[in-house]
Amino acid sequence: MRFKPYYYQQYCIDKIIKNPAIGIWLDMGMGKSVITLTAIDELINDYFSISKVLIIAPLMPARNVWPTELIKWDHLRNLTISLVLGNAEQRAAALSADADIYVINRENTEWIVERFKRQWPFDMVVIDELSSFKSSKAIRFRELRRVRKYINRIVGLTGTPAPNGLMDLWPQVYLLDTGKALGRTLGSYRDEYFTPDKRNGNIIYSWKPKDGAESQIYKRLDGLCISMKSADYLRLPERLDVTHKIVMPDTITELYRRLEKETILSYEDGDIDGTTAAVLANKLLQMAGGAVYTDAGTVRHIHDEKLNALDDLIESANGSPVVIFYAYKHERDRLLARYPHAVEIKAKDSVNSWNNGEIPILLAHPASAGHGLNLQQGGHIAIWFGLTYSLELYQQANRRLHRMGQTQTVLIHHLVMAGTIEETILDKVLTQKEERQNALIEALKAYICTMS
Repeated sequence: MRFKPYYYQQYCIDKIIKNPAIGIWLDMGMGKSVITLTAIDELINDYFSISKVLIIAPLMPARNVWPTELIKWDHLRNLTISLVLGNAEQRAAALSADADIYVINRENTEWIVERFKRQWPFDMVVIDELSSFKSSKAIRFRELRRVRKYINRIVGLTGTPAPNGLMDLWPQVYLLDTGKALGRTLGSYRDEYFTPDKRNGNIIYSWKPKDGAESQIYKRLDGLCISMKSADYLRLPERLDVTHKIVMPDTITELYRRLEKETILSYEDGDIDGTTAAVLANKLLQMAGGAVYTDAGTVRHIHDEKLNALDDLIESANGSPVVIFYAYKHERDRLLARYPHAVEIKAKDSVNSWNNGEIPILLAHPASAGHGLNLQQGGHIAIWFGLTYSLELYQQANRRLHRMGQTQTVLIHHLVMAGTIEETILDKVLTQKEERQNALIEALKAYICTMS
């Protein structure tokens, strides 16, 4: 296929070529992969400035998206690629292969850094989903930081740079510029732009931005990061979000309130115990969905209200394929029991089968379908059976359908139990995070008037 870049894509390609370190923070579905590969092709074959590229990506995009892009576009077929995946022996063999691009899943960042250390062979590194390096305590961040000084060029790709707030930015930006924009340590960044929020004595649990901190941070990132939203540059089909509030029967509501108040429910096969706020929140979320893990590891069935509502939604789809997002394994098991013809996204060739119209119901945990996968050719309806707390996973999962190539109005259905924690997650947690996320993207948005 011939690649004719949109003007914003050409703008990003030029920026990658001209800047040794850059964050490409494009909304999902705007072509981050082909943009990056086109820049790599020019840097290797036209500018002769790099020779060996490492792409660090989530597993499914590493396996499916990056190699597929090279095959898809005519101008990229001269590039060679080696997938550094599988067990240690398979990964070592892939590294010994002669290639332009080596793709490894992010879980093996520590392995590849330890393997090369000071003999780091890659003069360019691309981090696909840079936001997965948002924790300064994570091994993958610390390991990549060890070899950052040996990397001549680095590109960070993401659509959600601050999924849980501005504190997430420091590790990501540090990997780009080694501390020039936001400081060399997380502590200095925190002290300059944040003030303690929730605390217990000397123990601080959370931080909030100081007055004016957001605009200062955005200004410091200007020039280092390019941020764009698809609505400004692409004509995507309309997306409709629909919330279906389900009223629980009185007996189930009473049980839910008891757990909420007493934090424990006792059964013969094991207690449902919410010993901490986080545990209790998860137990309440599971109960809203219809089943709960007990302390004994068994699954306690509570109700089928959501499944019954799901029956109606699937019927109203009139044969159109649907993607169902679930939160817990026992939700997946109950969905498979209810719909034996459903297929999990992890099944072999499930993505291709879905896009070929061969799967009526596709089941996916948002972490499995959150990055890089193209599902827009197989359907336009998504149903959230169980919600996630993660704005990043929530947005990414929805964008598997609502992206370039989609031709129909995308319907995002949310099954929410009325009067439960699910209402809080959808109406408060995800919404508030999205507002902060949008503020960041708006402040950094690249308006390319001269190229339009």
